[in-house]
Amino acid sequence: MKYLMLVCIDPDLQPGEDDGAPEVDDWVHEMDSKRIRLIGERVRPGSDATTVRVRNREVLLTDGPYAETKDLIAGFDVLECADLDEAISVAAKHPMAWHGVIELRPFWPAHED
Repeated sequence: MKYLMLVCIDPDLQPGEDDGAPEVDDWVHEMDSKRIRLIGERVRPGSDATTVRVRNREVLLTDGPYAETKDLIAGFDVLECADLDEAISVAAKHPMAWHGVIELRPFWPAHED
């Protein structure tokens, strides 16, 4: 099953010098070598976002993210896992689980409506 893993940072969090969090390069290497991580990228800050809506056939653009949130999306990964338990295990090893928030969303299977 595929999962979208949203990697979010908490700008207010002040991590300790040695809080035990793994290095992101180690996480990437491990998940790539296990073929769990299919793709992953950093994204530009929300201030660089453009939000697109169509209302009454008019395209409406807004500079910035759709919603004001405390946690900011810093990147994403697409994971291929056997089930949610494996996806949780993978996410818990990511450094941002220690310093921010990881959100997992299963992909909607193509054969389901």
